[in-house]
Amino acid sequence: MKKPIRAAIAGVHGHVPDYILTNAELEKIVDTTDEWITTRTGIQERRILKGDDQGSSVMGIKAVKGLLEKTDTDPQDIDLIICATITPDVLTPATGNIIAHAVGATHAFSYDLQAACSGFLYAMITGAQFIETGKYRKVVVVGVDKMSSIVDYTDRKTCILFGDGAGAILLAPNESDSGIMDSILRSDGAGEEHLHQKAGGSRRPPSHATIDAKEHYLYQNGQAVFKVAVLKMAEVVKEIMQRNCLSSDDIAFIVPHQANKRILTVVAQRAGVAMNKVMVNIDKLGNTTAATIPLCLWQYEAQLKPGDRLIFTTFGSGFTWGSAYVVWGP
Repeated sequence: MKKPIRAAIAGVHGHVPDYILTNAELEKIVDTTDEWITTRTGIQERRILKGDDQGSSVMGIKAVKGLLEKTDTDPQDIDLIICATITPDVLTPATGNIIAHAVGATHAFSYDLQAACSGFLYAMITGAQFIETGKYRKVVVVGVDKMSSIVDYTDRKTCILFGDGAGAILLAPNESDSGIMDSILRSDGAGEEHLHQKAGGSRRPPSHATIDAKEHYLYQNGQAVFKVAVLKMAEVVKEIMQRNCLSSDDIAFIVPHQANKRILTVVAQRAGVAMNKVMVNIDKLGNTTAATIPLCLWQYEAQLKPGDRLIFTTFGSGFTWGSAYVVWGP
């Protein structure tokens, strides 16, 4: 009997800007200290995209170009590009369109997917469906955010958390025992009050009043988000492990969204997985929103081997959350 086609991760690449924003520099901007930031978040530094007219696509293009070169993939062979972002270059056209044009993927259709910090996982599972049905053979999923563009650097509760970056994967069909094996995606719109950007959309279009009120910056009720994030991420990790008959010994790595080091620690504890099996890059990159998971894969790639069982998990604004079970392949 022929095995079902699965979408496998055939390559991964990332890009982060050169400029490093350290905790010491933030001490000069807002009322905070390196000790306060490190203790509460685990973050020591983050990367920031500097310069005029530099949008998310700048980082996304570099990540995707690097991915195509690394996997020796002709851009003309790409069928689809899904760009997960909450900081598009402009409202229209889609940042995915801009990236596709810049890398020469002229035969691909492309679009943006917005699910905040869960965007990459949502986009990966969406892209996998096109592979599994046999519709397409090569799908690029890129998670990219320029969070510095929507962060208020007078608000110490948020400006310490976020950085800029991009990560991309190539999905391709696979009939072996590797690839994206299972997934759980969830959302609850009741979370809007705790994590949102008040203005800039059709409900409150940009105006002098919204700008003066700083309504175009990200707002977060950190304590409320922390509690729900820990609960939901741990729930879906345990659920996906149970329904795939996986124990903590079976797991090579948990690949979590990098929101807060304390969240990662608690989620690992509740899942019964040791912290040395948790991918962590928040200390050097901060929370890069849709880019955190692919950037983790990129930075830990040398430690992965075929057959490694990975559990992805995420939580973001909306609220949105989910998990995926992935077996790393050649």
